[in-house]
Amino acid sequence: MKGFRKFLMQGNIIDLAVAVVIGVAFNAIVQALVKDIITPLITAEVSHRVNFTNLHFDVGTTAITYGAVINAAVSFFVIALVIYYLVVAPNARLTAIATRNKAASDRQCPECLSAIPINAKRCMYCTSEVPPVPIPDVPVQRRRRHGRRPTGGRAAATSADGAEPTVPSD
Repeated sequence: MKGFRKFLMQGNIIDLAVAVVIGVAFNAIVQALVKDIITPLITAEVSHRVNFTNLHFDVGTTAITYGAVINAAVSFFVIALVIYYLVVAPNARLTAIATRNKAASDRQCPECLSAIPINAKRCMYCTSEVPPVPIPDVPVQRRRRHGRRPTGGRAAATSADGAEPTVPSD
């Protein structure tokens, strides 16, 4: 019993339970939004005041109600949009920012192709000597601001040979 209590009190189980409760409450809000606002707007635009819930067709003596399926599909679409724009898109953007700013910390050993630290002098797997990583001599490029020339002034308007540019006359 003590192990089961410890399992239930772990942080991730409690977080999951809170997420499920919030998800159920959010589902109730979306269902009400679809049933009371979105569906009437769609029916007012498409036809004149048709209630989706009552839409059905008869096969013999059996009534097949497809209006509830339409409401459920609209609810699913609204929930999917909210999840995408509030969870997936921001998470993807944060991941892209994090990986863009991360410097390389590993490289491959030229002998055994294992991943080793970038500053290693010997491979920790095959113990072969590893040449140092060359540091690139590429200057960091800065983004230009709108409306400004890279060097500024009239110096940027001269050609490669130093002559002033000619303006064609009419």
